[in-house]
Amino acid sequence: MIFSGKTVGIIGLGRIGEAIAKRAEGFKCPISYYSRTEKRDSKYKYYPSVVELASNSDILVVACALTEETHHIINREVIDALGPKGYLINIGRGKHVDETELVSALVEGRLGGAGLDVFENEPSVPEELFGLENVVLLPHVGSATVETRTAMADLVLGNLEAHFLGKPLLTPLV
Repeated sequence: MIFSGKTVGIIGLGRIGEAIAKRAEGFKCPISYYSRTEKRDSKYKYYPSVVELASNSDILVVACALTEETHHIINREVIDALGPKGYLINIGRGKHVDETELVSALVEGRLGGAGLDVFENEPSVPEELFGLENVVLLPHVGSATVETRTAMADLVLGNLEAHFLGKPLLTPLV
């Protein structure tokens, strides 16, 4: 598949979704998105439902937060809307995708392909995915840069220091 010029739909136009959009623009890809609310200052086309977004995308990228509303946001209806020439990329959370439906669609040819670095029941990956030519599987390594891991370690140390000094935590759990 050639990426240039493909219509890219992004679910979740936050910091990561925006970064994906900017990179796809470099390949002359039209960008559209679905988010809980339309972003008035966005230059990208907004769709009010994930099904509409999938129907109008060649590649659908899941980059939203996992919430009760986004659990299985990728279901049979969305997969069928994306269709046999469409590709699903999930870099969000495994539970965004109804994995049983995804596997069925890939095996039956109702979905063109998938790129996954997260899985619904991690660390388990459905055995059927390993033998498919139209699937790319990776471990979730998006944060595996020296800079990011250093920043993560610094944050842990900062939280520990704040805790033991009786100060507010830098990243408190809610």
